[in-house]
Amino acid sequence: MSYDKVEVPEDGEKVTVEDGELQVPGNPVIPIIHGDGIGQDVGPAAQQVLQKAAEATGRDPKWMRVYAGQSARDRYGEDVNLPDETVEAIREHRVAIKGPLTTPVGAGYRSLNVALRQTLDLYANVRPTYYLDGVPSPMKAPEEMDMVTFRENTEDVYAGIEWEAGTEEVEKVREFVEDEMDFDGVMHEGPIGLGLKPISEKGSKRLVREAIDYAIENDRDKVTLVHKGNIMKFTEGQFGTWGMEVADEEYPDDEVFAAPDSLWEEQDEVDIPEDAVMVEERLADAMLQWMQLRTDEFDVLAMPNLNGDYLSDAAGAQIGGLGIAPGANFGENRCLAEPVHGSAPKRAGQDMANPTALILSGRLLFEYLGWDDTGTLIRDAVEETISSGKVTYDLERQIEGAEKLGTSEYADEICETIEELA
Repeated sequence: MSYDKVEVPEDGEKVTVEDGELQVPGNPVIPIIHGDGIGQDVGPAAQQVLQKAAEATGRDPKWMRVYAGQSARDRYGEDVNLPDETVEAIREHRVAIKGPLTTPVGAGYRSLNVALRQTLDLYANVRPTYYLDGVPSPMKAPEEMDMVTFRENTEDVYAGIEWEAGTEEVEKVREFVEDEMDFDGVMHEGPIGLGLKPISEKGSKRLVREAIDYAIENDRDKVTLVHKGNIMKFTEGQFGTWGMEVADEEYPDDEVFAAPDSLWEEQDEVDIPEDAVMVEERLADAMLQWMQLRTDEFDVLAMPNLNGDYLSDAAGAQIGGLGIAPGANFGENRCLAEPVHGSAPKRAGQDMANPTALILSGRLLFEYLGWDDTGTLIRDAVEETISSGKVTYDLERQIEGAEKLGTSEYADEICETIEELA
C-alpha cells in the first residue's frame, strides 16, 4: 500500500505469515501511535526504551509513526480521528503499539480504541498483572498478584448498539421490546436510553480458547471464567456455558479439567487430575473480592468485555495502579499493544507522566514476535530502575527518599540499566 501522510521506513521489512506462522525479520516495521494527552510524553520515551532493549538483544525495529486522535486531526483535518492509513498500516504490518487515546464522555466521537479493536477483529484483550519490586501498593502482599486477564474485545455493551433518549429510533426499539417481545412495564416512563448486549458463541468460545491455550503453554494451573450469569442468564450466563463447553469438549481430560458446578463449589472441593489446567466459573461481583482476599489462587481470567474492563483495572490497582499496567490486543496473527491507562490531558507536555505501562506493553509486543529475551531484559531493567528509587512523580510522592525524574529522564535511566544488564 502507498501512504500519503505516513512515512514508511525504507530499511525495514514486514512481519508476514506463512502456513499460519509469523515470519519475523530482525528489522520489522512497527507502526506506533504516540497517543493523545500524555501520549506525546510517554510515546517517545517508550519508543526509546524499546529500541534500546531490541538493539541490546540483536534486533533493530523500524518505527513507523501513524496517527489517531488529536495527532490525526492535526495532520488530516478536524473531522478525521482515525485515518484509513492508520488502520491499513496496522493491518498490513500485523503488529503495532499505541499510547492512550482520548474518548469524550457523553457526546462526541466514539472510542477510537474500540474502533481499532472491532475494525481489525482484535478479539482478545490480554492484560498481565504482576508486581514489580519497589512499586508502592495498597496491598499487604502485592507480590501475590500474578494474573493474566483475557477480555473479550469485540462485543458486549461495547459493540456500540445503542439509541439516544428522545430520538425516534429509541422509541421504535422501546415499542418493539414492550409490545412485540412482551416486556411491557419493565422500563420506566419518560426519556430513556437503550442499548443491546450481544454475546455470541463465536466470540465467547474463541476468547476462552485463547485463555486455555495460554494457560497450557505457560504452565498456569487454572482458568477462571468470570461473568454475571445468575442475573444475565442468556448473555453472560451463556458466555460461561459456551466457555465450559470449550474446556469439556475440545481438550483431553488429562490436559484440561472442566470443574463441575464450579460456580458454587470451592476450589479445594474439586478433584483435579494431576498436571491438568482447571477451568472454573466465578460470579463477577464475588470475583472483585476474591482477587483481594485470595489473590494467589487465580492465574488466568477470561470474561466478557465489560467485566474485563472493570476487573483488569481493579487488578492493576493491587500492584500499584494503571501507570504500570500493560496490555495488548490480539487477533488472527495480529497484535496491537497498548497501556491500560488514559490520556490525562492535564499532564500533557509536562514531561512528568510515567511511561512504564507503555514500555511493558511493548514488552508484550516483542514477546509476540518471539523476542522473549528482549522482553525479559525490559522487565528487569524497569524493575531495577524503580527499585533504585529513580521514578516519575506519581511513584516518587509515595516512596520515601526516592528521586523524582521527568518522563525523558526516567527513560534515559532505564536505557542505562539496559546497558548494564545486557
